[in-house]
Amino acid sequence: MTEKEYLLTPNGFKKLEDELDGLKTVKRKEVAQRIKEALAFGDISENSEYDEAKNEQAQVEERIAKLEKMLSNAKIIDEKNISIDAVGIGSKVIVKDKEFNEEIEYTIVGSAEADPYESKISNESPVGRALIGKKAGDIVEVQVPDGIIEYEVLDIRK
Repeated sequence: MTEKEYLLTPNGFKKLEDELDGLKTVKRKEVAQRIKEALAFGDISENSEYDEAKNEQAQVEERIAKLEKMLSNAKIIDEKNISIDAVGIGSKVIVKDKEFNEEIEYTIVGSAEADPYESKISNESPVGRALIGKKAGDIVEVQVPDGIIEYEVLDIRK
């Protein structure tokens, strides 16, 4: 079975590298210190501080493993290859919500980099999937839990 390929922009790759570095160099040490302090309280059988620190340690190690896997299987999207003729991964696309008559800008990214709070949507999300390959002027219908949203693609940028 082949590993999943993680599509990332150069900024997304750097952000994950920085997170991994922070977890390995800072967070691991903080958690180890909390475990050491909790052990100093004595009996660990009823030591909630110890239990919490061990749980956090497991979460940190799980995140480190996930980030290492993502980075080792990353495919970085070359910004020179991003087309403005059609929507693709790395594209910034401005759409008009036909129902509410409002313009929205999305950046289409791989799932590992998606962040709705930064208007970065995954190419695997319903909206991202519907927009991939579309050109300026195209009308797109997207099935969402609340029904169907209709967008008009206004502009595509790098």
